[in-house]
Amino acid sequence: MNVLVIGNGGREHALCYGIKQSPNCSNLYCIPGSDAISEIASSIKIEVDDHDAILKYCLESKIDLVVIGPELPLTQGLSNRLINNSILVFGPDQMGAELEKSKKFTKDICKKLNIATAAYDVFENYDDALTFCQNQSYPLVIKADGLAAGKGVIICEKIDDAKDALIKCFKENSFGDAGSVVVIEEFLVGEEVSLFSLVDKNGFVLPLTTAQDHKKILEGEKGLNTGGMGAYTPVPSISSNKMHELSKIFIEPIVQYLAQKGINYQGMFYAGLIVTEEGPNLLEINVRFGDPETQAIIPLLETDLLELLHASATGSLNEIEKIKWKNDYAMTIVMATNGYPEDYKKLTLISNLENLFLRKDDYLFHAGTTLRKHKWLSNGGRVLNISSTGKDLKTIRQNIHKVIDQITWDEGYYRKDIGWRYIDE
Repeated sequence: MNVLVIGNGGREHALCYGIKQSPNCSNLYCIPGSDAISEIASSIKIEVDDHDAILKYCLESKIDLVVIGPELPLTQGLSNRLINNSILVFGPDQMGAELEKSKKFTKDICKKLNIATAAYDVFENYDDALTFCQNQSYPLVIKADGLAAGKGVIICEKIDDAKDALIKCFKENSFGDAGSVVVIEEFLVGEEVSLFSLVDKNGFVLPLTTAQDHKKILEGEKGLNTGGMGAYTPVPSISSNKMHELSKIFIEPIVQYLAQKGINYQGMFYAGLIVTEEGPNLLEINVRFGDPETQAIIPLLETDLLELLHASATGSLNEIEKIKWKNDYAMTIVMATNGYPEDYKKLTLISNLENLFLRKDDYLFHAGTTLRKHKWLSNGGRVLNISSTGKDLKTIRQNIHKVIDQITWDEGYYRKDIGWRYIDE
């Protein structure tokens, strides 16, 4: 099978690694890829938003399956373009991707289907939103409606915070078009859980696993939101039975509703949940593999990843008997550039990556690096993902730290408390 992965980050590096393990993978390509991905797949220098060029490449190279990593190509309709030309795709079409593109779209579906979610209101201008916020109790949450690279959710402790958030969205245009509409919702207290389910083109839902991301830049869950500083899988408090139950409550009804509207959702359905004292609530939906959760999930997966992705695209997930995992848990820790998620330096030297001692359960995925004159340099905010699997989270984290200790990078930063909720310090 000739497989093409779309994207160039740590998630896509992990996806390429997993797909490459499959005996069914004949040739593996990645658009646009990266220097690190080029070690396991052929990187094709085409822009992700150049759908004409991607389609042409797929037809010329006889691509059997396209796996779309990031959300943006999905929301721009790349799946539609490929599927309309008889190319199999792992990833929803443009209307299905609206679940991630618009928080209002998802919240309105939840309201219609009576799916538990935080109470909310939607605003399209600063004055009305501010008036609303002046009459609320705190904390509350202000969200840019559109895509903001994981940084468009602001928890406001007081009215001044809300005012600052609204200024960012409406006046400073900090999130671009994504912030032209805001969703303001009640603040829920509880444990956040990411629920991943595979969906095929016939609407069959196959729960995959749970994970827990760490969004805040600083230890102790403090500081600014990021795209994710680390994750582990599965979440110890969510049993396999509970995972299937949550999928039936929060995922299957939405997939069925979309089908009734003529939207045949396929690909990854990633539901962000929060488990409160009153029960679980839906926070958000993502329509692709999570980042950095994928970098933990792939090393743990024993079932053929390509088989799962292909089954989603062809409508045969019901033929998958059981998903197998090689160990109990996995974790990934993100090394980011100092200053991220705000201003940070690029092209800083990272030494010793080629000489790392990795145990058989350790993995290194590049999220934002470039190779110049045989030297690895940083090329983004989140730069490296170090993953490991094992029987307990504490030991796994210690093993990851041993790998990180081998890396020399003056501008590097990572959180040392990933997994804190289930690790006795």
